[in-house]
Amino acid sequence: MADQKLKEVLARATAQLNDAGVDSPALSAQLFAEKVFDLNRVQLIMELESSVDTEKAAEFDALVKRRASGEPAAYILGVKEFFGFDFKVGPGVLIPRPETEEIVEKVQQLFSTEDEFLFADFGTGSGILAVTVAKLFPKARGIALDLSPAALAIAQDNARLHGVSERVLFVRADFNEPLLADAKFDLILANPPYLCEAELDEISYEVAEFEPVSALVSGPDGDEDIKGSAPRIASALKQGGTVFMEIGYLQGKVAHSIFDSCSEFSGCVEVQKDLSEHDRVVVAKKR
Repeated sequence: MADQKLKEVLARATAQLNDAGVDSPALSAQLFAEKVFDLNRVQLIMELESSVDTEKAAEFDALVKRRASGEPAAYILGVKEFFGFDFKVGPGVLIPRPETEEIVEKVQQLFSTEDEFLFADFGTGSGILAVTVAKLFPKARGIALDLSPAALAIAQDNARLHGVSERVLFVRADFNEPLLADAKFDLILANPPYLCEAELDEISYEVAEFEPVSALVSGPDGDEDIKGSAPRIASALKQGGTVFMEIGYLQGKVAHSIFDSCSEFSGCVEVQKDLSEHDRVVVAKKR
C-alpha cells in the first residue's frame, strides 16, 4: 500500500463514521488519531501532510471500526474528560455528561477551597463527583456508594489517579437503604438513575446498547431512586447540610414534591435549571 498521509486517513475515517450515523464523527476520528499516532491537538493539525506508519494506520482503522458499530468513543479510548480532568471509564459505568459538571460548580459556590467538610456521593459510578470534589477541596473527606463492583473498581482507580484515595472511601452499598443515618455529612451529592422504562426506547442506540441500563433506568416512572434516597439523604445530613441531586429534565415537579414532603427539607427545596434551561438539579437544605 502506498504511503498514506494523515489527512487522508482522517478524511476516510470521518466519512466512514459519518456514513455509520454515529455522533461527532470528525471528533471521534481526531481523538483516535491523537491516541494511536501519539499526537496532541496542535500536533495533529501540524502533521496532516505527514505519512503514517502502516501498522499504526491499521490500529487506527480498528478503533474506527469499533466506533462505527456504535461503541462510544470514551469506552474505546478508556478515558473521558470531566471538569478539566481525565477519568478512566469503561462499560461498567456511565460516560460522564457535561451537565453533571454543574453540580461541581454548585459545590464551589457553597464552600471555599480551604473548608473542611464531610460529604457522601450516592451512586458514584466512575467516581467523577467524589474524586473531583476531593481534588478541588483538599481538606474535604468523603464516602462514595455504588452497588456495582465494576463501577467501584473504576472509581477507586480514578481516586488513585488523582491522588485522593486516602480521603475518599468507596463502599458497595444501596443508597436507598439506611446506611448513613447518623446525621454527620455536610454535603451529599447524588446522580441516581432517572430514566423511566419507556424512555429507554427513545435514547440513542449508543447509550442504550453500550452503557449500563441499571445506571440509567429507575422503574416505570423513573423516580424510584429519588423516592428511595430522599429520606436516606435527610437522615445522613447534618442540620444545615445540603444535597445536590441531578434529575431528568422532566422530573422537576415530582422531585421537588418528593424532597419537600420530607419534613427535614420542607420549605427548603429548589429545582435549578441547567445551561439549556432544563430542570436539572434539586438543591435541598436540611432544616
